[in-house]
Amino acid sequence: MPQFPAFDVMTATCPSRTSLARIANKWTAMVVIALSAGPLRFGDLRTSVGGISAKVLTETLRDLERDGLLTRHVYGEVPPRVEYELTALGRTLHVPLQALALWAEQHFAEVLAARENYDARQ
Repeated sequence: MPQFPAFDVMTATCPSRTSLARIANKWTAMVVIALSAGPLRFGDLRTSVGGISAKVLTETLRDLERDGLLTRHVYGEVPPRVEYELTALGRTLHVPLQALALWAEQHFAEVLAARENYDARQ
């Protein structure tokens, strides 16, 4: 494995920022959370991640596969069957992303109140 310098996402030129941008993407988080229960086919994954278009889901899956966070399994059946599954690396994201999702659910009423308060002052 090649040796890399220390990464610091706070440095403007640090390449680790691309990984942070990928995992901070809302669709990435939802796909990882959905796949944490196990492999899913495209249609099932799209149903699990409500509101995502087929195009955006396809792009998200390709990006996650490229980054080594999921694998795409194509089965030689008629009709063809394709499943997506988190890799070991992808599974390491489940806990922090699930924590963020839980935080969003638990604190959204406070966020809404803060927005209303802010907007009332403008």
